[in-house]
Amino acid sequence: MALALGAVSTPLAAQAGLDTVQIRTTSLAGGVYMLTGSGGNIGLAVGDDAVFVVDDQYAPLTPRILAAIAAITDKPVRFVLNTHWHFDHTGGNEHMGEVGALIVAHENVRKRMSAGQFIDALNRQEPAAPSGALPVVTFTDGVTFHINGDSVVVTHVAPAHTDGDALVHFTKANVLHAGDTFITSGLPFVDLSSGGSIHGVIASAEKVIAMTNEGTRIVPGHGAPADRARVRAWRDMLVALRDRMTAEIRAGRTVEQVLAANITAPYLKDWPGGHERFVRSLYRELARR
Repeated sequence: MALALGAVSTPLAAQAGLDTVQIRTTSLAGGVYMLTGSGGNIGLAVGDDAVFVVDDQYAPLTPRILAAIAAITDKPVRFVLNTHWHFDHTGGNEHMGEVGALIVAHENVRKRMSAGQFIDALNRQEPAAPSGALPVVTFTDGVTFHINGDSVVVTHVAPAHTDGDALVHFTKANVLHAGDTFITSGLPFVDLSSGGSIHGVIASAEKVIAMTNEGTRIVPGHGAPADRARVRAWRDMLVALRDRMTAEIRAGRTVEQVLAANITAPYLKDWPGGHERFVRSLYRELARR
């Protein structure tokens, strides 16, 4: 994976190798698939009514993404749902709109895409998106799509990875796309510049646990598909690290001292990416309270 805003790599690394990216398809359940390439994992639902896509990676990949979809169904993409505003999840919006897809997202996604944004943790200035890339339909708390014999329930969560995160639950297929509120490739990227909060990431995990069962396939924003047990482990890890960081701050430790203490070491095997970035953002958020 060339870029994971929820993981470890840099935007420049992602942009450099898009010409060699291959789109891979994983069948999950009930006509729902996961597509991987470069950037956030794509959710795909096909059926008699519509092709429904969750996130769309980078603009140069759109022809390959559409080709991967065409290998499954001859129906056009009718809806694209963005789980949040980041460029590795919304970069294909404009091209998807040009082929007839309706772009849907939380209202904060449209607000952030409509103006230039600075992602402090990545030292990256992101310009305003072109008008054709902006969500056409926005929601506040949630929205439900009744398509393909399924109810696709989209739920906005409290500020977590960003302030515009959404969970997408294909209820009959029993598949949930969590966006970057949950990743399996490393520790979370809490984008404080975009209104994110560790408390919201934990609350989002709690919501995912409540919405699912042991058989639910869960699509993370980055990394391999997971189940509810892994989300529970994610939640428990984040609660433990939040509590440990709170104690370190109360003890007067600096962020460099916390990094030297290597408090995330027990989780390196199961959640390998983004450790230093996570520690720095967690310290910054909790120290300012």
